[in-house]
Amino acid sequence: MDYNKQKFERLFKDNYPHMYRMAFSLVENADDAKDAVHQVFVRMWSSKPQVSEGSIRGYLLAATRNQCLHILRDKQLQRRLKEELQKETAWQKEEDRDELLKQLRQVIDDNLTEQDRRVLQLHYEDEMTYAETASALGISSSAVNKHITRSLARIRETLKIAK
Repeated sequence: MDYNKQKFERLFKDNYPHMYRMAFSLVENADDAKDAVHQVFVRMWSSKPQVSEGSIRGYLLAATRNQCLHILRDKQLQRRLKEELQKETAWQKEEDRDELLKQLRQVIDDNLTEQDRRVLQLHYEDEMTYAETASALGISSSAVNKHITRSLARIRETLKIAK
C-alpha cells in the first residue's frame, strides 16, 4: 500500500464506518469504539505496514478487533484493581473504626461515672429515647439530657474531638 496523505484519507473514509460498527459491537461504548479505530489508524500511519490493496479491509478489521480486545482487557484490569483497592480501603477503614471504638470504650470506662455509662448504653446501644432511658433508670428526661451532654463533652475533651 502507498502511504501518501490522499490515499490514507480515502482509506480512512472508506473503512471507518465498518471498523467503528465492529468496535462498538465489541466494546459497547461509543467513545471506546472511536478510540479503538483511531488507534488503529495512528499505528498504521506510524508503522506503515506492507499490506496489499486486496487485503487492507481484513487487516483493518483484524487490527480493530485486537485493539478492542486490548481496551476490554485494560478495563477488566482496572475494574479488578479498583475492587481490590476498595477491599483494602474497607478493611483499613474497619480496622481504623475498631481502633477508634476501642479508644472510645477506654475513655468511657476511665472518665465517666457508672450512671453516665448506663445512660449512654441505654440511649445509644439499646436505642432508647430519653423518656425510655429516664423511665428505666428512674430519673427525669432532663437528667438523661444532662448525663448525655456532660458525657459527650468529656469524651470530646479526652479524645480532642472538635464539636
